[in-house]
Amino acid sequence: MKRVKPKKYLGQHFLNDSNISKKIVQNLISNKLKSILEIGPGMGILTQHLINSKTETFFVEIDKESIIYLNKVFPEIQNSIINEDFLKLKLNKFETPIGLIGNFPYNISSQILFKLIENRDKVEELVGMFQLEVAQRVCAPPGSKTYGILSVLIQAFYSAEFLFSLSPNHFNPPPKVNSGVIRLTKKSNIDIGCDEELFFKIVKTSFQQRRKTLRNSLKSFNLPNNIKEGAIFEKRPEALSVDDFILLTKIIADGTIPA
Repeated sequence: MKRVKPKKYLGQHFLNDSNISKKIVQNLISNKLKSILEIGPGMGILTQHLINSKTETFFVEIDKESIIYLNKVFPEIQNSIINEDFLKLKLNKFETPIGLIGNFPYNISSQILFKLIENRDKVEELVGMFQLEVAQRVCAPPGSKTYGILSVLIQAFYSAEFLFSLSPNHFNPPPKVNSGVIRLTKKSNIDIGCDEELFFKIVKTSFQQRRKTLRNSLKSFNLPNNIKEGAIFEKRPEALSVDDFILLTKIIADGTIPA
């Protein structure tokens, strides 16, 4: 069977190691899942290990050539292939909780993660391949150079685990960067106890000028002097944990520094 030609505009780099693909699938561990969505199955390197899943599984693929290939190689999944752009796909059509899995296109990897955050009430778990830099950023602890917006927003709602890394020679065509596989598992309580919209705004604004102290990077909030003189505002954003950002949000929302 003719192989699918990888398309640069779709960010396609097909994984070519079946042992690694099996390992990725085995890391999807939640027993709560009602639906599994594989994003961008391509030529089915992960699909082959998902087709016998006891959980209802769907395969979201935007590339029509890949769909033709999948239909011929895996005829049993023909009715489960969805020819759509995952970023535009409405997840409320699937039975929840949902698990996401994939060798994600690197050109939309951050957008996939932000969609996960937006649908955190529906998505229980994610296991996937990202550009190594993105994978490390998602799992980074406070104080590290890679800790940033994605780190805080993901870790507010999910436990993040870096599983393993891969060199370019495991892909066709080989990407110019290394890759990393991560697992995100939703926390038992995703109510962070503060104004979520304000929390998101504070995190994003703080890291836009990450070398400045919060007192300077949050000037646009027009904070009163009695607030911005608090010790937390002397810190840089990378020094704050998720809990610290939640506390910061409460301080700004309430207009008071806790005793």
